[in-house]
Amino acid sequence: MSEKSPRREGATAPILEVESLSVEFAGQGRESSRVVDDVSFAIMPGQHVGLVGESGSGKSVTSLAIMGLLPSRGTTIGGSIRFQGEDLLPMSPRQRNRLAGRDIAMVFQDPMTSLNPVVTIGVQITEVIRRHAKASRAQARERAADLLAKVGIPDPRRRLREYPHQLSGGLRQRVLIAIALACEPKLLIADEPTTALDVTIQAQVLEVLAELVAETGAALLMITHDLGVVAGLCDQVNVIYSGRIVEKAPRDALFAEPSHPYTGGLLESVPRLEAPRGVPLRPIPGSPTQVLPWETGCAFAPRCGRRTDRCVTEPPELTGQAGREVRCFHPLRTAATVPGPVEGER
Repeated sequence: MSEKSPRREGATAPILEVESLSVEFAGQGRESSRVVDDVSFAIMPGQHVGLVGESGSGKSVTSLAIMGLLPSRGTTIGGSIRFQGEDLLPMSPRQRNRLAGRDIAMVFQDPMTSLNPVVTIGVQITEVIRRHAKASRAQARERAADLLAKVGIPDPRRRLREYPHQLSGGLRQRVLIAIALACEPKLLIADEPTTALDVTIQAQVLEVLAELVAETGAALLMITHDLGVVAGLCDQVNVIYSGRIVEKAPRDALFAEPSHPYTGGLLESVPRLEAPRGVPLRPIPGSPTQVLPWETGCAFAPRCGRRTDRCVTEPPELTGQAGREVRCFHPLRTAATVPGPVEGER
């Protein structure tokens, strides 16, 4: 993959700062469910940050909260989401819509449901350009053809006249990338952009995404469960489990020496080409549904082989230093600055 772009010169403040974000959904006839709980992270201009976790961990809900796409009815959002220093949560829908597509853009994980099946590709791209770039119809169409060519779609002018169902999954995903980058946003959120694509097409789509993000200098928030994607695209990694971030670390340090048992389990469950034939994978035991409430203890405790009595009676805090933080009483890295076990624990 191409080299990532440097951070924009003169940038000293985060372009995006998420502070103590929480999201609760109220169920009809049942208790509300908190799916994102006290999530905090920051992205500098031009930086590429990963948000990694299993399905149901809250990563996609976090991205939708940033974009302002969560339903207003039955949803309670707490904390703050500051973009270029301005809090997005108090903004009206009209104010958020002005940012979406122009300054903040998103690549969704399912292109078949994200693209309108009864509208041509050309109309869907030019609509974004004309709305935010104040371009004429002809200028927008020319820009749309250039974008399709940049994302590697052959015969782009013909493709502008086609409908989503006439394109393969890989081409549809490239169209979504073209739409997201049409106005050269300052922040791009990519939510599982290679879901349901085969390995070869995944690599091509990620290559296109990396090149275009580097070309525009956009900051990137990559949301994925695939650690291979993180290894190729991200500078900093946030690992999320059951709605809370359990580890923060630079990419190279995290892959070389993970701190949280959950991060270690994710890495150990990845197939390795250099492993001898017949060596079984080491999946994380249990299911993501086997959790404790964070208010009670560590949510990962029911699946963790390092748990002690303290883990199920006291919630761990996110602590650390030198760019590395972990939410664990018994981390894999003994050098991590975290509280040790209390006397008498087994």
